[in-house]
Amino acid sequence: MLRIAAVLLGLLILTGCISTQSWEATRVLQDIEAGAGPSTLKARTPEPMRQTLTLETGEGDIAADLYHPQQDVGARIVLVPGFTPQGKDDRRLVQLATTLARARFLVLVPDLQGTKDLSVRPEDAAAIGDAAALLARLEVDRATDEQEVGVAAISYAVGLAVLATLTPEGEEAIDFLVAIGGYYDTKNVITFSTTGAFREPGSAHWQTRTPDPQAKWISLRGNLHMLNDREDRAILEEIARRRMGDSEAPIDDVADDLGDEGRSLLALILNDDQERVPALLDDLPASAQAAIEMLSLTNRDLSHLSNGAILIHGRADTMIPHTESERLARAIGDADLHLIDGFSHIDSQGVGFIGQWQLIRAVTDLIARRSD
Repeated sequence: MLRIAAVLLGLLILTGCISTQSWEATRVLQDIEAGAGPSTLKARTPEPMRQTLTLETGEGDIAADLYHPQQDVGARIVLVPGFTPQGKDDRRLVQLATTLARARFLVLVPDLQGTKDLSVRPEDAAAIGDAAALLARLEVDRATDEQEVGVAAISYAVGLAVLATLTPEGEEAIDFLVAIGGYYDTKNVITFSTTGAFREPGSAHWQTRTPDPQAKWISLRGNLHMLNDREDRAILEEIARRRMGDSEAPIDDVADDLGDEGRSLLALILNDDQERVPALLDDLPASAQAAIEMLSLTNRDLSHLSNGAILIHGRADTMIPHTESERLARAIGDADLHLIDGFSHIDSQGVGFIGQWQLIRAVTDLIARRSD
């Protein structure tokens, strides 16, 4: 995908028009695309060392993997896992953490319970803050105390990463944020995933895009903790499981047994009219409304992230609309916002030359956080 961009970058570097950081960013992206396969970055850097540490959190001790670049450390970053039953051991996550380590980041990946349960748990925000505090104070070889500490997250985990910067530990330790395909307003995310409707910041005009058919079911499964009724949670988990495997799978046989709480949440998920969303949200039980509000980033002071946020979002995202990162950038006040043409949620297969160049600029901003 990045061959044409790499050739152009090489020519521009030779003419003095592009920094060597942009060339390094190209190699980082190539390594991410290569996965476990060969790449220029692998050929030019030592194999990072991975070791498991114990991270103390408010809910008890959890495991966390530390990736040392085996070269001079330029910065430190907590990499927040997305939804995966494998947690920190997910193959794609391991490869991404290894790539970041090859780029001279000291990387810490906490094994969050919500990640493995496929659940968005507000408690995990505190654990991310604890991870950042641990990473900031770690004494490791070939690293100084002056390096910045960042937190990087994708999709729904972006909200937890931002909330982590508001915890006492996170506020003290976290210097910058990397958010890929994130959100600002949870109600906007629900509206888009169920109806495909979204609006540009400050606009009253609705736009529509066909959302990923799994988006609303992933959201449902990840937020079942909002309900108090245990039986409703179990039934909705079964419904989400079926529909995540087949968007047309029959569910009436189990949906008929839902109580009032479960029926209200399922009605919201099945709705496809954006005008009905506010009323359906109001029909949810108080516990669900409180959880949605708790995970939202609206009405929070995010100015502490000014000059320390790198926001990356695909214009073709069918899980969370790019307008959410635009809103997040506005709330922060001074963020590096990169909207990538042709990029979906986490898939770069449809990215053309312009999108490649935009991705290179985004990774260049990340590399610039290092103290070289």
